[in-house]
Amino acid sequence: MTWYEKLLIVVGMVLFMECFAWATHKYVMHGWGWGWHRSHHEPHDNTVERNDLYAVTFAAIVIALFAAGTWWEPVWWAALGITVYGAIYAFVHDMLVHQRFGMRWVPRRGYFKRLHQAHRLHHAARGKEGAVSFGFLFAPDPARLKRQLSERTNR
Repeated sequence: MTWYEKLLIVVGMVLFMECFAWATHKYVMHGWGWGWHRSHHEPHDNTVERNDLYAVTFAAIVIALFAAGTWWEPVWWAALGITVYGAIYAFVHDMLVHQRFGMRWVPRRGYFKRLHQAHRLHHAARGKEGAVSFGFLFAPDPARLKRQLSERTNR
C-alpha cells in the first residue's frame, strides 16, 4: 500500500466513526443500551462510570481489528483510524466537555466552545428521551439546539 492509501483509510475511518458514533449514541446508548449509558447522564463522584463499558467494548473490537490487520494490511490502517478517532473523542468528550482526568479548561470561543455547548445541551434533557446533538466532533449551532430542546420539553 502507498502512504496516501494508508492516509486515506485512516482519515476515512475517522470520518466514518463520527457517523457511527452519532448513530450508536442516538439509537443504542439512548435506546436499548441505556442501562450502561444512564450513568453518564446522572450526577456522580466516581472516576469510572458504567458508560465506560462502551469504551472497553469498542477497544476490544479495535484490538481484534489490529490483529486481523496482520493478515490484511488495510484492516490494520482502518483500526488505526478508529484509534485516532477514539483519542480525539477522549480529549473532546471526556477531558474537554466532562473535565475528567484533571482537565479544567472551558473554551471561550471558536470550535471547541461550540462543541462544549452542544454536548452540554445534550445533557440538558433528563433521561434517555428528548436529547439533542448526538455527535461528538460535529456540533450543530447551539441556538438551534436550544430551540429543539425547548420544543421537545414543551410537548
